Amino acid sequence: MALSTPIAVRLVLLAPLVLCGCAGASAGWQSALQPHGTQAMALNRLIWILIGVGAIVWVAVMLVLAGALARRSRSARAGHTVDTNTERRMGRAVGSAVLATALIILGLTLTSFLLTRGLSASDARALEIEIRGHQWWWEITYLSSQADQVFTTANEIHVPVGRTIHLQLAAADVIHSFWVPNLAGKQDLIPGRDNSLTFAAQRPGVYRGQCAEFCGLQRAHMALLVIVDPPEAFEHWRRAQLTPAANPTDPQQAEGRKVFTSKPCAACHTVQGTSAAATIGPDLTHVASRRYIAAGLLQTTRGSLAAWIADPQTLKPGNNMPDVPLTATELQAVSAYLAALK
Repeated sequence: MALSTPIAVRLVLLAPLVLCGCAGASAGWQSALQPHGTQAMALNRLIWILIGVGAIVWVAVMLVLAGALARRSRSARAGHTVDTNTERRMGRAVGSAVLATALIILGLTLTSFLLTRGLSASDARALEIEIRGHQWWWEITYLSSQADQVFTTANEIHVPVGRTIHLQLAAADVIHSFWVPNLAGKQDLIPGRDNSLTFAAQRPGVYRGQCAEFCGLQRAHMALLVIVDPPEAFEHWRRAQLTPAANPTDPQQAEGRKVFTSKPCAACHTVQGTSAAATIGPDLTHVASRRYIAAGLLQTTRGSLAAWIADPQTLKPGNNMPDVPLTATELQAVSAYLAALK
């Protein structure tokens, strides 16, 4: 039977939505089906095994159901009769189905165990990073046995390709969930309880992560980036993060630093090398080197910085940054100063 025109039109209109989903997965921006980490690869294999087994089971059930409906139709035409042999065969079929179900569940359980048992394997050379979830941003601290090698950033993680990364996960307020599907599985951040996650990226690139737990109004705007660099590029970035904030290079930037350190900005943020040393909000020492501000909400430009400072509650309602009363001249100066902090 030919499709009616309305149904055909609807299918045509729905097709782009399906294709858009495929395009997003193939881009590798944030997809568990495009793994680029050893842990994500193991999880990807498990996903496809589950899909394959589920598809086989579904087809088998549909065939049995079709056969049962056909027999029922024939029985209805011939009249209902009780056949002992048929009843016995049905009992054996049901028993076999129960046994097959138990074996499938057991097999999937063993497969899951074998594929995931090494996801948290320890490595003495692992890079130690502490991730602390806030409403709604990520505080990222690179740990070291040497105090002068410890530094803090926000919403953007750089790691070297091929090296094991050990994340220490904690929550500052409510339950969050760290998830970068291209590189590893999800792990919750729970107040009062320390969790951990281990992964190793096998391919340089930029991978998007997301808080996967409903943690409040702006959970959808609690994203982060994991940037996988070649070892030399990562080391260059790491050394840059250890340096104090850049000094102003023009009078407007100098005025911006003065305003920043004298206004409530300094009561919440740190800028290394200045009097601003608070830890309530993100460390801004190198804020202009990050691709986004406000946990993935806006690309880092001077205009975005100015808009965020001027009215953070309109851009991200409910976040903990208050409106800071600045004149237009002060706003221009502060945004010029922050845009130079690379």
